[in-house]
Amino acid sequence: MALIAGNWKMYKGPAEAAEFCLRLREQDLGGVDVVVCPPYVSLAVCVQLLAGTEVAVAAQNVHWEQEGAYTGEVSAAMLLELGVYGAIVGHSERRQYFGDTDGTSAERARAALSAGLFVIACVGETEEEREGGVTEDVLRRQVSLLEPDDNLVIAYEPVWAIGTGKTATPDMAQEAHALIKSVLDVPVIYGGSVKPDNAEELLARPHVDGALVGGASLELDSFIAICRAGASTNS
Repeated sequence: MALIAGNWKMYKGPAEAAEFCLRLREQDLGGVDVVVCPPYVSLAVCVQLLAGTEVAVAAQNVHWEQEGAYTGEVSAAMLLELGVYGAIVGHSERRQYFGDTDGTSAERARAALSAGLFVIACVGETEEEREGGVTEDVLRRQVSLLEPDDNLVIAYEPVWAIGTGKTATPDMAQEAHALIKSVLDVPVIYGGSVKPDNAEELLARPHVDGALVGGASLELDSFIAICRAGASTNS
């Protein structure tokens, strides 16, 4: 079953998140696993309003320590207490703007998995790395730091396709996903300007197990369209 995760980034405070979740509850999402990833301040209301549905709630990041002097960070234990199901780690924006590395992303993943969270671990090459012909080396390095776990999913997000409108072709996504799976046998979803008009073709590829959706997850209609594209590729 395809996994469709909506990463809301720094959008939707509690009031807007509540409105979205109330409308999302009314949708028939059979045939696909759905996750929403709100900002920290909106996690509680999403957990409350999506309780009793098949839609899971995940955080956009998680720290590797259980507690301590880490101002601005949130631990796996805190997320679990809130009722959160999982977390994204290593998103390209965390790497670009906040200093996350392959190593710290792997530490976050290990801590979250050990605590019992579901984890979406992001990997991907920059445009410079792809043009330099080192995509395979980059992906092998990033994935090799992760450990197999039933609750781990990898998101392949080519950095050059994040928020740019550029999307890896289905063939490019298929090739990268196959490589990742040859290193680590876990589901691999695609992230990078996924939209309703390209979702079905991407999700139809045999090694593409779902999508990590950014901007297109902020509007309910476009997010639902992508979820339904995921469901149709499973049928």
